[in-house]
Amino acid sequence: MTARLPRSYLYVPANAPDKLAKALTRGADALIVDLEDAVPPDAKDTARRTVADWLRSAPETGGTELWVRINGGEAAHEDVRALAGLPALTGLVLAKAEDAAQVTSVAALLSDLGDATTHLMPLLETAGAILDVRDIARAPRVHRLQIGEVDLAADAGLDPGPDEAELAFARTMTVMASAATGLHPPVGPVSTITSDPDALAASTDRVRRQGFVGRACIHPAQIPVVHKAFTPTSEEIAQAKDVLARYEAATATGSGVVLDAKGHLIDPAVIRLAQRTLATAAT
Repeated sequence: MTARLPRSYLYVPANAPDKLAKALTRGADALIVDLEDAVPPDAKDTARRTVADWLRSAPETGGTELWVRINGGEAAHEDVRALAGLPALTGLVLAKAEDAAQVTSVAALLSDLGDATTHLMPLLETAGAILDVRDIARAPRVHRLQIGEVDLAADAGLDPGPDEAELAFARTMTVMASAATGLHPPVGPVSTITSDPDALAASTDRVRRQGFVGRACIHPAQIPVVHKAFTPTSEEIAQAKDVLARYEAATATGSGVVLDAKGHLIDPAVIRLAQRTLATAAT
């Protein structure tokens, strides 16, 4: 992992053209332009054209990744046809990704349309998706997973408390599936906390400790809090660089045993953690 993994993914309504360019000034590492929940059914066609035209205009992103959350069902294919092959597009977030077959069908359509580069980010919002998460993670073009907990809680009949303990199983399944299939760590869920930075910080730190890297945001005020949680300290960066340097030096000399500065064994899991730390610190 050499390029930075986004720490924040800011959702932006697709049916508000004036907000698209402005969203690029909010400081998020990535935007998710929303064609699904944010757009009423009778405005889908207009919103789809608006987003495609905006991406086609090659907006100055300053390195911000541009994702679009597309609809489910047949509307998804209409969205894909409108967006496939646009150079500014980083990837598609697949709303309510229920199983691997759904993801595979979108990947196949992209290929049929001559698009070889667009990534996919399945959004896990149902109990079925969580139980099938490993197969979903293995589907073609999947770059990262994201978990959508509002719909998931409703689908599974959960009533999350302040410590979000009821969601721990779903989060763990998502993190483990990502690790088992070699994906980047998943994107943390949206929080509805927009006016209590301390509460958001506590929630986001919990998400980080549970294995997520980055978090989806619904309000620009959440971005600084999320960035602070997912930005490693200078000490953590130095330690990660030291681990990788020691590993590379040992590999060059054919040594099978590598120790860190404290004399602890450096194994593949430690290497992956160091790489992950630098991936959230890269500029």
